[in-house]
Amino acid sequence: MRSTRVIPVLLMDNGSLIKTVRFKKPTYVGDPVNNVRLFSEQGADELILLDVAAGPAGRPPATETLRALASEAFMPVAYGGGIRRLEDAQAVFELGIEKVVLGAAAVERPGVIDEIARRFGSQSVVVCIDVARTRFGAARVVTHRATRRHSVSPGELARQVVDRGAGEVLVQSVENDGMMSGYDLETVREVASAVSVPVIACGGAGSLADLKEAVTSSGATAVAAGSLFTFHGRHRAVLINYPGEDTLEDLLP
Repeated sequence: MRSTRVIPVLLMDNGSLIKTVRFKKPTYVGDPVNNVRLFSEQGADELILLDVAAGPAGRPPATETLRALASEAFMPVAYGGGIRRLEDAQAVFELGIEKVVLGAAAVERPGVIDEIARRFGSQSVVVCIDVARTRFGAARVVTHRATRRHSVSPGELARQVVDRGAGEVLVQSVENDGMMSGYDLETVREVASAVSVPVIACGGAGSLADLKEAVTSSGATAVAAGSLFTFHGRHRAVLINYPGEDTLEDLLP
C-alpha cells in the first residue's frame, strides 16, 4: 500500500488562484472553490492552499473563502497565509481545516509554533521553508515572497522549528518554482537529514518521474506540486489532472 502522499499546491491571491514562475509572473488558473472540488473528486491525498498575498499585506486568513473551500474538500487541507498568532490558527481550525502552514511567522515570530503545537498538536503545524540560493550557490531561507533573505540555512531552520513543535516541513525552492524541471533535491536532502518529521518536497516537478526521484533520492516523505497538476501540454493549458491511484501505486512506495 502506498505511503507517499502526493499533494497539489494551490496559490491564492486576492480570491483568485494563480501559478507563479520563481515566485513571479503570476498566471490566473481559476476559481479556488472549483479547483478544490476538482481535486477532491479526483482523489487527491491532501491539499495545500497558500494565500500568498495575505502575509505581505498584513491580512488575517480570509475565513469566508476558507469556509467555502472546506465545504468542498473531502481530503485533509493545510492552509497558509496571514497566520501570525494562535488566534489566527484557531479561526482556521474552526472552519474544518486540518493543518496550518507557517512561513514568515516561523522565522520572525517562532514562538507561535510552540503556542499552536501545544494547543492543537504538532500534527496540525506545517512550516514552509522557502529557499533561494546566493550567487555563491549557498541555500538560504527567504520570506515575504522571496523579498527578504535570512542568514539561516534550510537545515538549521528545520531543526529549530521541529524543536518548537512543528510536525511537518514543506521545502519550497524559489529557483525551481514553476520551471517544471525537477525539485531541488540537494536542499530537500539537507532538510530531510536534519529532522525526523515528514518532509514535503515542493517546487519544480514537471513529470511523475520527478515525484519518484524526490522520494527515492532526497528522503522526502511526501511530494507537492502546482504546475504539474494544473497545466497540460506544451501550451500549458489549464487542466486539473491529478494522477489515478493505480498510477501512483506503481510509481511510489
